[in-house]
Amino acid sequence: MRFTCTQENLKYGLSLVSPISSKNISLPILNNILLQVEDNIIKLIATNLEIGVSCVVRGKIEEPGTYTLPAKLLSDYIQLLPREKINLFLDKNKEQSVLEIQCKNYKTKIKGVPSSDYPLIPRIDKKISYTCNINDLKKAISQVIFSVSINESRPEICGVLAIFSKNTLIFAATDSYRLSEKTIPIKRSLEEKTEEQRIIIPAKSLHEFSRILHNIKTASDIDEIEDVQISFSENQIVFSVGGIEFTSRLIEGQYPDYKQIIPQKFETSFEVNTEEFIQAIKATSLFSRAGIFDVVLEFLPETKEAVIRSGNSQTGENICKISCAIQGKKNNIVLNHKYILDGLQNTDSHELIMEIIDDANPCVLRPKAASGYIYIIMPIKQ
Repeated sequence: MRFTCTQENLKYGLSLVSPISSKNISLPILNNILLQVEDNIIKLIATNLEIGVSCVVRGKIEEPGTYTLPAKLLSDYIQLLPREKINLFLDKNKEQSVLEIQCKNYKTKIKGVPSSDYPLIPRIDKKISYTCNINDLKKAISQVIFSVSINESRPEICGVLAIFSKNTLIFAATDSYRLSEKTIPIKRSLEEKTEEQRIIIPAKSLHEFSRILHNIKTASDIDEIEDVQISFSENQIVFSVGGIEFTSRLIEGQYPDYKQIIPQKFETSFEVNTEEFIQAIKATSLFSRAGIFDVVLEFLPETKEAVIRSGNSQTGENICKISCAIQGKKNNIVLNHKYILDGLQNTDSHELIMEIIDDANPCVLRPKAASGYIYIIMPIKQ
C-alpha cells in the first residue's frame, strides 16, 4: 500500500471517523481505523459494531492495499503535521508490518494490525432511498434529540422515531415528560405508492451523525453539499453525504403512539418574544425548588400579561411579568424550567406561541411561523 494526500484532507477524514473507534478490551481491533486503498479510492473506516462510518479522502494512489492503525494515535499525529503533502507507505518487509508516514521534515513509523480481522460494516440495498436537505436534517435532529429518554428499561424511547412517507420525514422523541416532533420535506427515489415506514434510530447514533453533519461544511472541497441520502433495512440505516457513509443499527420494538397525547383544543394561548421569555424563565428558575425545578406560569388576558414566578424557602422568590398577546381565558400551569428552556432554545424562532388547556394537561410550544415543529411538556401536578 502506497499513497499520497494532503495533510488537510487526511486530517479532515480522520476527524470524522476516529471518534467512532471505541476503547474495546475484548476486541482491541475496534480501537483501530481501517485504511482501505483500492479501486482508485482512499477510504477511512471505523466501527464500534453499533455504528460504522466510512469517509473517502482525496489523494494519489500508487499501490493498493489495506491496513488498520490505532485511531487516536494516527489522528493526533496527523493533526500535528505541517499543511503539506503526506506520503504513506506500508512496509511489509519487517517482522511486523508498519506504516511509514513522511511529511516535509517529519518521518514516523506506526505499528498496526492486518485488516483481515477487521469487522465488515454490513451493506444494505439502496434501491429505495430518500433524499433531504442537509440543513433541514441538521435542524431536525437538534430539535428532537434532547427529548430522548435515558431510561434503558424502555429501549424503544431511547431512540428517535423516524416516520418516512412519500413527501415528508417526521422525527419524534419523548421521555414521557416532554415530546418533540419535527417534520421536514423529503424526496423518494421511487414514486410508486407505499405505506409509511417507521424505524427507531438510537440517540447515540444520531448524536454522532449530527457531529459529522456539523463538521462537513468546514471542508472547503465539499462546501456545495446540499443533500443527504437515507436508506434503511429491517435492522440498519445508512446516511450518505459527501463521500461519507454512516451506518447504524436500529432499535427493535414498537414506539408509543405519541399522537394521542398531542392536544387538539386549548383554553388559552399567548404569543411572546422567544428571547424575552427565555430570560424570564432563566431568572425565575434561580428560585425554583431543588429537585422539582418548578416555575408557575399565569396568563392574564385582562392585562395582557404572562406572570412567571417561583419561590424557595431557602433562597427567596421571583416574579416576572411579560407583556404579550393572550387569547382565551385566565389560566395557569406549573412546568419544569429545564424542559421549557430546552424547547425555547430549540424553536429557532423570534416569536412563539404557547397553548394550554389547564394545569393538569400537557401544553404546546410552537414557532409562530409555520416550521413543522412542536414541543409538548407535561405539567408538574401540585
